[in-house]
Amino acid sequence: MQNLKPKIPGVSLNHIVPTPESELLTGVPVFFGLASSDNNEPKKLTLRTQFDQYFSQIKGSQSQGYLKNAIKGFFENGGRLCYVVALENNSLDTLKQALEASELLENTDLICVPDIMLASNADEIIKMQQAVLEHCEYVGNRFAILDALNVNDVEKLDWQRKEFSSHYGALYAPWLKVENRPDFIPPCGHVAGIYANSDTTGGVHHAPANIELEDVINLSISLTPTEQEQLNPKNQPGINCIRSFRGRGMRVWGVRTLSPLPEWQYVNVRRLFITFGRWANFNLADTVFEANTFSLWIRLERELSVYCESLWLQGALKGTLGQEAFYVKCDEETNPPENREMGQVVAEVGLAPTVPGEFIQLLLVQSSSGISIK
Repeated sequence: MQNLKPKIPGVSLNHIVPTPESELLTGVPVFFGLASSDNNEPKKLTLRTQFDQYFSQIKGSQSQGYLKNAIKGFFENGGRLCYVVALENNSLDTLKQALEASELLENTDLICVPDIMLASNADEIIKMQQAVLEHCEYVGNRFAILDALNVNDVEKLDWQRKEFSSHYGALYAPWLKVENRPDFIPPCGHVAGIYANSDTTGGVHHAPANIELEDVINLSISLTPTEQEQLNPKNQPGINCIRSFRGRGMRVWGVRTLSPLPEWQYVNVRRLFITFGRWANFNLADTVFEANTFSLWIRLERELSVYCESLWLQGALKGTLGQEAFYVKCDEETNPPENREMGQVVAEVGLAPTVPGEFIQLLLVQSSSGISIK
């Protein structure tokens, strides 16, 4: 290679390769399920075939479990990356401990626990699913994909739906028939793949619905439009139905959360705000412990505005002008003396998602423990 000498004495050429910025990933689930492993640490999978390298079936378990099929369904439907945490048993305490330990995982924003459905009765299933929702609400940066009961009774499904009230999860029915397995399996793994596929092709603000499911040959029940309306009442938690359409295959035909609040009833809207909070923690962490002064407020307002504008340009926010799509406020009004004495910096952000017709407001509060979204 030719050595280029500088023409100006005392001046040298240094070729600096910029360090690429870390990417904020979305559509990355953590799967919890019955399996045995060499250690209890989460395993990172980028191929479905890696599951057998790390895990094996627990000897003497009541069933082979659903974990392996759920992960296969994830990758078959567009998933690219997931983490797997092996559970020694299917108890509530074991699940809670594993959820807490998984908080150290970065770049994960979804939770799937298909083997919850192996619990002995519906009440136990509800308790464990509630624990998953509570975990997602506590960490604030994950969304739960839950499985409906494997029943033919729509009234029983409606009962399960009414047991939940959370902005941080969605419920899916019915169960799926896949090849090389005699029974039906919970849909969460396949749906997680749909989420990942939708994030890749359209962005986290796109609705993960009306996408044909792969690796599915039948449904446990066929829900009618009338039954779907019963399971998706207005301003109440809903169940997203998977339905079969002639000539179009089997598709996720719903995008509702388990929230009773109208502004949080859509999965893509809730996940957009979760991603906003993850972005803030990912990109503004270096502002923690800085002096709570005008210069910090200006910086936060500028960086948040740039990110909000990028969301608007992607089509995540409505409005023909930026001020119709978002606003950012970080000044003396949002940071009165009492807040500064508490060591907090507060930025007020309003976003107008493409589905609801009004601003949804959130507060970013910076403290020594990080940035939280309220």
